[in-house]
Amino acid sequence: MKQITFRQVYQDIEKWVLISLGLALFAFGWSAFLLPSKLMGGGISGIASLLYFSFKIPVGISSLVLNIALVAVGFKILGRQFSITTVICSVLLSAFFSVFQPLFDAPLVDDTFLCAMLGAMLAGFGVGIVLNNDGNTGGIDIIILVINHFRNISYGKLSMMMNVVIIGCSYFIVQSIECLVYSYVSMFAYTVTCDMVIEGHRQTYQFMIFSPKNMEIAERINIELHRGATLLKGYGSYTKEEKDILLVIAHRQDKAKIIKLIKDIDKTAFISIGKTSGVFGKNFDKLRL
Repeated sequence: MKQITFRQVYQDIEKWVLISLGLALFAFGWSAFLLPSKLMGGGISGIASLLYFSFKIPVGISSLVLNIALVAVGFKILGRQFSITTVICSVLLSAFFSVFQPLFDAPLVDDTFLCAMLGAMLAGFGVGIVLNNDGNTGGIDIIILVINHFRNISYGKLSMMMNVVIIGCSYFIVQSIECLVYSYVSMFAYTVTCDMVIEGHRQTYQFMIFSPKNMEIAERINIELHRGATLLKGYGSYTKEEKDILLVIAHRQDKAKIIKLIKDIDKTAFISIGKTSGVFGKNFDKLRL
């Protein structure tokens, strides 16, 4: 039996605290800005909003029922771990909707455009946090994953088509062109915010370090940050001497720690830092074709 360490327990607790925070922001954005303004979004929350406007079914209840139904349909294809995580996230999201929705009969601000932007940005920021911590909000992601199991259709194309249709259906219930237009603006703001949060979290940096103490720097990076480092052979065109160049690839959260570590060892070190467009392999993103 595999022994569970304190570090693993701490990481799991931290992960679920952040997932809960993200889901709370998502529910708050919808409840405080979008729903009171009769604005729509995509996904299961959008369908749940349609049911709320049509039959006054609370969004928390309908989104939970729809998500669990979708998980039941896709369980065999999506796997046990994904399904369990989705159910837990769905229950949490339903609970947050049940808390926030009764609190807001009217939007927090009177301007519809501000409601569309603020609600979408809060929801997008929340979902970004959830996805960065291996959580999910279920919904159309489940449908897309099931469809992709049988048909080779891109995620972006399917997601956009479904969200456009869901928001378009709101016109027949709300019957307001203004709300329809603002709903599409909201969908765009949500997508952009979510992408920014996800990409910002995954941002990686490439360090090129020139120092006579590169070996010591590499060892401390290995021990203190649990990161790998590579020593490359270089030749100085001015000094006509061979020297070691230290190459390090690190996540955004490690950037300041590496700079401080280098400064502690060699204040005169020459450092080049550049953002990378993608890093694939162990401890980074998986290579997908």
